[in-house]
Amino acid sequence: MAYPLELGFQDATSPIMEELLHFHDHTLLIVFLISSLVLYIISLMLTTKLTHTSTMDAQEVETIRTIPPAIILILIALPSLRILYMMDEINNPSLTVKTMGHQWYWSYELSDYEELNFDSYMVPTSELTPGDLRLLEVDNRVVLPMELPVGMLISSEDVLHSWTVPSLGLKTDAIPGRLNQATLTSTRPGLYYGQCSEICGSNHSFMPIVLEMVPLKHFENGSSSML
Repeated sequence: MAYPLELGFQDATSPIMEELLHFHDHTLLIVFLISSLVLYIISLMLTTKLTHTSTMDAQEVETIRTIPPAIILILIALPSLRILYMMDEINNPSLTVKTMGHQWYWSYELSDYEELNFDSYMVPTSELTPGDLRLLEVDNRVVLPMELPVGMLISSEDVLHSWTVPSLGLKTDAIPGRLNQATLTSTRPGLYYGQCSEICGSNHSFMPIVLEMVPLKHFENGSSSML
């Protein structure tokens, strides 16, 4: 999860988020090089009086300053398109979870298990215990198996919401009357926090999401005990 004064992204816990981090670093390096070149040219223009009038309208200069930007855009676009297609892939999920957004809480239903559904509300500040995170803890966490593709069916019963877990690279809109689909896969166990990322009313900031990723053996034992 995020920590105070953090400048970068949260640690990736899914293959998609790892790809997004690599793409971010790749693009940031290109932006840094372009910015350095532009600043260098500006500094030269401000510190020297030497000019060459014949180069101001030469065809070679027009070619040089047109082709490299096109190549740079291709170097950015190709990895971006690859990640977009990866994020849209639905890989035969081993488990399906239906998520419904409400004002202002989430409800979950594990369709692979009969009558396994629950609501998830934020824990009020007055009821927090030592070690709990303010505005991020919920009364019912979503427990899912790690290292398995989990399909998320996301919708809403009232207004627009957005189901977002940054460390998994997930952000899917919850739209009334529409069922959006996403796939998540966690590479390690742990607690992963998120929040609603769509302004949905006065209590928009009080809709946290907590995923508890556990090994498959522990998930099956927990599911059987709940049933």
